[in-house]
Amino acid sequence: MNNNVPENERAIWILKNEGEKTLKELAQSLGVTTEGARFQLLKLSNDGYVKSESRALGRGRPQQFWSLTKKGHGKFPDSHSELTLRLINTIKENLGEETLSQLISSTGEDNLRNYRKTIVETDPLESKVKKLAELREKEGYMAHYEQNQDGDYLLIENHCPICAAATLCQGFCATELNTFQSVLGPNVKVERIDHILAGARRCAYLIQDKTKS
Repeated sequence: MNNNVPENERAIWILKNEGEKTLKELAQSLGVTTEGARFQLLKLSNDGYVKSESRALGRGRPQQFWSLTKKGHGKFPDSHSELTLRLINTIKENLGEETLSQLISSTGEDNLRNYRKTIVETDPLESKVKKLAELREKEGYMAHYEQNQDGDYLLIENHCPICAAATLCQGFCATELNTFQSVLGPNVKVERIDHILAGARRCAYLIQDKTKS
């Protein structure tokens, strides 16, 4: 856990990074008793940052699952969202969709050049994915990577600092996917399997080495 997270916001940070949890699971993550976790959750619920959902899982009593509300997700910054939205609308109205698409494409090219300063073409795939995750983390995407049992990789981004802009113009998302594909190389398949704009709590990308098959 980020050591800079205030004590009273640790539950919010955990739910943002790890997704919904039961009271017992959250207590374990926080390192407190269930009563201590319940106290924090009730306070956060009263403040509008978290919500609970009762869910039956087989026999026995239904369990309460806790997750962030829209206000809770709003605790994590969307970089200059109001200014960005005004600029996008101004470009659309005065210069047209084609100019906006060109600007988004140019931004993607800039990102690709910056990533290539760190990610070398001859790097092993895991090294490339690790470096990409580190770069995205620095950009505010709360990113990390995992390797699954098949040997494929997941690039996971628990936050989107350009969410407002991407909601208004999904060309940003398409450009990001193309940038990942380009920087990881032609022998790699990159597929977005979770998407915040589609209602998921995170964006996740499945990265497969095509030379393995």
